[in-house]
Amino acid sequence: MLVLVGGSVLIWVGILALYAQSANVGSPTFNMIELGELAKEGAFSHEFQRWVFPLFMIGFGILAGLWPFHTWSPDGHVAAPTGVSMLHAGVLMKLGAFGIIRVGVILLPEGASAWMPILIILGTVNVVYGAISAISQHDLKYVIGYSSVSHMGYVIMGIATLHPVGVTGAVLQMFSHGIMTALMFAMVGSIYERTHIRDTNVLNGLIKRMGTASCFFAIAGLASLGLPGLSGFIAEFMVFVGVFRTYLPLAVLAVIGAAITAVYMLRLLAKTFFGEADPRWDDLPDSSPIEKAVGAVFVAILIVVGVWPAPLVRVINIGVDSVLQGL
Repeated sequence: MLVLVGGSVLIWVGILALYAQSANVGSPTFNMIELGELAKEGAFSHEFQRWVFPLFMIGFGILAGLWPFHTWSPDGHVAAPTGVSMLHAGVLMKLGAFGIIRVGVILLPEGASAWMPILIILGTVNVVYGAISAISQHDLKYVIGYSSVSHMGYVIMGIATLHPVGVTGAVLQMFSHGIMTALMFAMVGSIYERTHIRDTNVLNGLIKRMGTASCFFAIAGLASLGLPGLSGFIAEFMVFVGVFRTYLPLAVLAVIGAAITAVYMLRLLAKTFFGEADPRWDDLPDSSPIEKAVGAVFVAILIVVGVWPAPLVRVINIGVDSVLQGL
């Protein structure tokens, strides 16, 4: 909580700095459209942008789980009820990435260009550190929590490329990760409601008793590791293309992070869901009709976007092109 408050303070300082600077060149305003026009007119000096942009980068980055300010996120997932965890991963963390684009990049383009090399390095650390941390976890929520830190690293890397393909991939990853992670948390909540356990050392062979929940979780997990045909693949692929074109050595590290993701996710699926069934779970009921309906909608989105991403990519491109034109 204190970390999030600190991030909010940084954002407010940045907003007040923009307000004060707008007063120096004309009429003071908080209106983002008017501030954007001032940015296009060159009202914000290079030095001003260089010291104000990091306020937004760190402030919104904290919300997005940016390393090393990410520690609140996995713990928050574990402490929160299922619905809050779904909202946290599916929406809240994406607002941080959106803020970097909408406020930082659009209003302070020169500052963004100056700080993006630092941001992409931090995003790469997110990818690798989050994946390595997820390997050592035994609580299902912690596994997904650190997986989210890793996947938000791809979002941050894509934004930091300031390349049309990379930024489009970042926005698509925001959408894809929100769906897949919300689905995983929903299934973990369903499992915990019936077993009151989230320890992967205790849970095993669940597909034999909770087939629907296990299949839904498996599909979300495969999307998480970037299986072709699911939404995670095209999103990560576009991010990789953007990073390869701008920061090749970091792209190699990002690919290694994806390989680590495959290791912990496949190990989790093999043991917890497809391993030998434990007699303790013989009487577990499967998902309720409502849980099946919600899960089916999420799975359908992951598959449709994975197989036919073009319509969504075209919509994203419209916004990305308008952002990058100001650089």
